[in-house]
Amino acid sequence: MWHYATKGLGTKDMVILPYKDRLQLFTKYLQQLIMESLGKEKDRSGAIVNQGISVYGNKGATDQHAYVQQLREGVDNFFVTFIEVLHDRQSTSLQVENGITSGDYLSAFLQGTRDALTQSGRESITITIEKLDARSLGALIALYERSVGLYAELINVNAYHQPGVEAGKKMATGVISLQQTVFAHLRTNAGIPCSVDDLSSVCNADHETIFHILEHARANEDSEIKRTEGTGPFDSRYSFGR
Repeated sequence: MWHYATKGLGTKDMVILPYKDRLQLFTKYLQQLIMESLGKEKDRSGAIVNQGISVYGNKGATDQHAYVQQLREGVDNFFVTFIEVLHDRQSTSLQVENGITSGDYLSAFLQGTRDALTQSGRESITITIEKLDARSLGALIALYERSVGLYAELINVNAYHQPGVEAGKKMATGVISLQQTVFAHLRTNAGIPCSVDDLSSVCNADHETIFHILEHARANEDSEIKRTEGTGPFDSRYSFGR
């Protein structure tokens, strides 16, 4: 169904709407699982493919009001996955009105939202489980893990490595190294204000990264970096000293 909805090219986003408060974090887990596994620049033969499926969403009923308006009437660039849990709770459900429980309303919200989207020609998938317990949650996780692996095979990408994540970590290490160089220069010249331009020349690094390093540092007292205001945000000067 993912391959059908996205034409195997990631042409549509995946919106996850679980109608159970205890599944609120499941959407965030799926975002990490699917986007990290399928978001790849190259396929297994080395060809540039820029694959992936963007995932967003939250629990239904309450949070659906944040974006269902656009889902029904806005740009048609998504498909929805509804997750339905038939069993409401361990104890008796709250009576909202005579003969109608809070669980009945939750079920009605799911059905009504799905029907409204269908009327607008918006595609959806529904996964129904009897009740939410350790076994069914494990089954949902296993289902999505295997779906990711199968989809990756269909589009010929390796779902099990994350070079993009590693690139971010390596660049973060570079920023820390640059911060140490900037701080060392300011300490050596304690009390002498330096501009971003000055530090960029000394450290042979780009202005923007140095600017963000300094702004973060001066906002935290333990860094002992002070800012002297200039005529604009990029004309300020920075120095080391209590």
